[in-house]
Amino acid sequence: MTQFAALDSATVSDALDACGLPPGQGGLRPMWGTPKVTGFAQTVELAPLPGEHGGAHILTSAIAEAGPENVVVVANGGRTDVSSWGGIVSLGASVRGVRGVVTDGVCRDVGQARELGLPVFARGQVPVTARGRLRQKSAGEPVSLGEVTVNPGDVVLADEGGVVVVPRDRADEVLRAARRLADREAAIEAEVRAGVSLPDAMRDARLAGTEA
Repeated sequence: MTQFAALDSATVSDALDACGLPPGQGGLRPMWGTPKVTGFAQTVELAPLPGEHGGAHILTSAIAEAGPENVVVVANGGRTDVSSWGGIVSLGASVRGVRGVVTDGVCRDVGQARELGLPVFARGQVPVTARGRLRQKSAGEPVSLGEVTVNPGDVVLADEGGVVVVPRDRADEVLRAARRLADREAAIEAEVRAGVSLPDAMRDARLAGTEA
């Protein structure tokens, strides 16, 4: 996992493409600063609350099981009318040493997350509470993050460019592909800085990896 930390979301997305896996996705932005997080997915899925009471507060069981190697991934179907992450759960995650949060929805209490130094990636902000509106459907099960299925333990990398999810059982393959792509792009950039024309440096065969 730590080896992915040296890469960015764009490079890993290209590597996922090359390996025939779903690429990264945009629209999940850092809610403060320009953080970058890499960790193993701790998943939780939310759903509309049909009644008035939803039992235990959402997210608490997932956070209680998370630790310093985890990124909490919250599936909420991209809803933007109700918060799927807030200040108290930011505190709980911070105490557990969680690396960051990615929620397929919106959040609130961003100032508190910023003060705690907890990176939160979401589709936006809204002050509307989840209390009485959302329930926790599952924790530690496969979830959907946009068009991507996230399994517990998958590698999640999030930065200001977007979010990528790497299936854990193919992490080595994707990492090798990403490193090749990063080396190729570094070589192209070096040539451009040295005065090689952009068309020559970015010839199609080179970008495709069929020549040096």
